[in-house]
Amino acid sequence: MDVAARVGLRLRELREAQAMSLSELARRSKIGKGTLSELESGRRNPTLETLYALTTALEVPLSTALHNLAIPAEVSGHAVDAVLTERFETAAAVTETYRVRIRAGTTQESAAHAPGTTEHIIVFAGTARVGEISAPTLIGPGAHGSWAADVPHLYQAPSGDVEALLIVRYPQ
Repeated sequence: MDVAARVGLRLRELREAQAMSLSELARRSKIGKGTLSELESGRRNPTLETLYALTTALEVPLSTALHNLAIPAEVSGHAVDAVLTERFETAAAVTETYRVRIRAGTTQESAAHAPGTTEHIIVFAGTARVGEISAPTLIGPGAHGSWAADVPHLYQAPSGDVEALLIVRYPQ
């Protein structure tokens, strides 16, 4: 079974575990019902933006959709490529670490995650503009930053590509 089929099956399992219809998940995530059906059947590869929209609507961490895939698990979007390198779960929180690349001149806006979710970034190369949409900060090579991810937030590479480590912590 390829990655798209395994992710699609996992999304269906998560949706059905919450007794949520395909139509309801489509409405909550703002992903078309036809697209969602194709994702769940493994006929379409999910983008990073689509997976975030679906897992946010399902109120689960992104890595939950990638669970049981070989780590590292890679997913790409319009602006960001992310490789899940670790998922650590305790009774208090799920913590995910991603190796990310933000492509030069691009911006990704992410919807709010579950209440209490935080994100932390360590920039290896390039300069990233990240954080809450209303007040993003610039972070250069060797520097780090954090922000509340339970509000809309962004990732941007204003000039060259950005290489970084992203840590996302979801409270249980």
